[in-house]
Amino acid sequence: MNRKISSLFFAFLFVFISGFAAAQHESEGEKSAEKVEHKEAEEGFNATKMIMEHIGDSNEWHLWTTKDDNGEEHHISIPLPVIIKDNEGWHTFLSKDIAHGHEHDGYTLEHGQVVSTKGIEKATLFSIISGKQKSNEVFFDLSITKNTASMFLSVIFMAVVFIGMARNYKKSQLPKGFGKVMEPVIVFIRDEVAIPNIGSVKYKRYMPYLLTAFFFIWFNNLFGLIPFFPGGANLTGNIAITAVLAIITLLITLFSANKDYWKHIFMPPVPILLYPIMVPIEIIGIFTKPFALMMRLFANVTAGHIMILAIISLIFIFKSPFLGFASVPLALFVSVLELLVAALQAYIFTVLSALFIGIAVADHDHEHGHEEHAH
Repeated sequence: MNRKISSLFFAFLFVFISGFAAAQHESEGEKSAEKVEHKEAEEGFNATKMIMEHIGDSNEWHLWTTKDDNGEEHHISIPLPVIIKDNEGWHTFLSKDIAHGHEHDGYTLEHGQVVSTKGIEKATLFSIISGKQKSNEVFFDLSITKNTASMFLSVIFMAVVFIGMARNYKKSQLPKGFGKVMEPVIVFIRDEVAIPNIGSVKYKRYMPYLLTAFFFIWFNNLFGLIPFFPGGANLTGNIAITAVLAIITLLITLFSANKDYWKHIFMPPVPILLYPIMVPIEIIGIFTKPFALMMRLFANVTAGHIMILAIISLIFIFKSPFLGFASVPLALFVSVLELLVAALQAYIFTVLSALFIGIAVADHDHEHGHEEHAH
């Protein structure tokens, strides 16, 4: 089982990154123009801006902010690669070259997003598909954003952990090191998620994906709760990430489905007169299931981050240090609760994925015959 986990993990990673590149969410970062920063400083603390910056994506990884003797703020950040394709060719540089109003190769940062100073629009997936944009009249932003960098770090972490576990199991069947913590979780996913929902005969084929999805979501949820580098990225709170995970579950379900599954879709066990109603409902149900997977993970993770930041913001909104005696313990309580939610959301996504796959591969007639024979 461990060999399958380590070998198929990279296949899933390739599909995941490819899908994410196609569905890249528009980044949101810090305001870079000095006029905007000065205006917001005069208006006071902006809780909405602060929250959206923390849960959004960015072309740089912000570390901390310092103030000099004159009270001016200096942002310490890790610049990330900007990769752009337009009709003139490829443009690659670091985000620091276009930050704070600077321009490079005809591009700059406005409100944390890469924009063209030559009036070229940024390509979007749906606009290209619908024909509203022509590929030779737009620029494609394939930059490595904060969420993308965080995804790479989590993938490296998972690869180190599971490849190390696989090597240890070649020497001994007894788990060592981090494997002592991971093995009970893997056995739990196998015995309580995969086998009950997919069946004891067919579950092994889908274990690599279920384990990869579970640990990917769980680890990134935990990393997102770390307030400093290399944590703090809202990866699983990015709808592009959850959409790709849901699409992979959908594709596995559809390509694994047997004739009983499709018969239930196009020939449901109802009178023929109800087919015009039931068949469209069944077809819509194929796509509403992954949509629910996508929205559930995205909404729950994002809501948790917003709650914590909103509670902390109360101190700065009311400008009262006494409010900290209530806000800080409450925010700490919600943070501890988020540790549970981090594992719970990974578990729910994995259970529902296993359930959808199990429905698609179940041999209904065969199982029904066994039930009648038992009676």
